[in-house]
Amino acid sequence: MSTYDQIVSLPLCAGLTGLGLVLSYLVMRRRGLGSGLRGAAWSLLPLAAYLTGSVKMFWKIGVAIADFAKGFVFSTEVWSGIAVAGLAVLLFVVSGPLRRRSKRSQLGQRSQRDQRGQDQQAVGAAKAGSGGREIAPRTAPVATTASSPAPVKARKGKNAADDDDDLGDVEDILRRHGIT
Repeated sequence: MSTYDQIVSLPLCAGLTGLGLVLSYLVMRRRGLGSGLRGAAWSLLPLAAYLTGSVKMFWKIGVAIADFAKGFVFSTEVWSGIAVAGLAVLLFVVSGPLRRRSKRSQLGQRSQRDQRGQDQQAVGAAKAGSGGREIAPRTAPVATTASSPAPVKARKGKNAADDDDDLGDVEDILRRHGIT
């Protein structure tokens, strides 16, 4: 039993297949057998879609997409959902740099606390070793923050190869980040 959809689909698919096969023959004469056969393969797809019932399926998919779009455009509930989703995306985007900034400031504060703790330990050890009198540390403490990293020791010309063995670079990097 044929319906109106099938009556319209058959001539359309057969016409597309016939037109494609004629064009494939012309392409084959101009560009060669490989291009012509590829064109013929593409040309047979509309007829195959009709015979397998896929045209009906594609039509239903198209109708469903159109109904969704129609309900999407005219629905205030849907637009409210889109606004909330946009706000969520905006908050995610804004929170990224803020989290990085807060982590940097926490690292800077932590390294300053570690530096102060080390200085106090050095002073305490100096007091214990000097019989209770207070001795100042030999070097002034270097305050490290995220914006001003600790200075790196320069290598000495000929001894540069020797420094690789004792992992001095790794120690400098760890010290710069406040890890001791």
